[in-house]
Order: sequence, then structure tokens, then C-alpha cells
Amino acid sequence: MTLFELSAEYRAHAGALEGRISRLRREWEQTMDERERRMLAERIRMLAIMLREARELAVLCERYYDRGYRRNAKYKI
Repeated sequence: MTLFELSAEYRAHAGALEGRISRLRREWEQTMDERERRMLAERIRMLAIMLREARELAVLCERYYDRGYRRNAKYKI
């Protein structure tokens, strides 16, 4: 698998995460139970972190060999 193909996988994963986050947000808006709202908010927060990282990794894989691309320090070894 090439980095470009891996990038497409990360983008697909990000799309699935976006869908799940939007469903959880709708559920959060409809519930009145505070305990459930806190639980949903925590799940949304964790999925949002995963979404951001999937997007960052997609860009990293796409542009890894571009000369002028400055990589995110978080993903450097």
C-alpha cells in the first residue's frame, strides 16, 4: 500500500467519524438526562480527537514527499 492509498483510508475513516459524531450530537440535543448527556459529550470529545488525528494523518500521507511541506511536529520521530 502506498502513502497516497493510506491517505484515502484515513479520509474514509474521518468520514465515518464525522457521521458518528453528528449522530451523537443529535442524540445529545434530544436527551434530557444529565448523566447520559455527560456520557455523550465525553464520547463526542474522544471521537473529535480521533477525527482531527485522522485528518492530520491523511494530509501527512498525501504530502509526505512534497519538497516544501512542513510536517506536523507531533508526527515526527
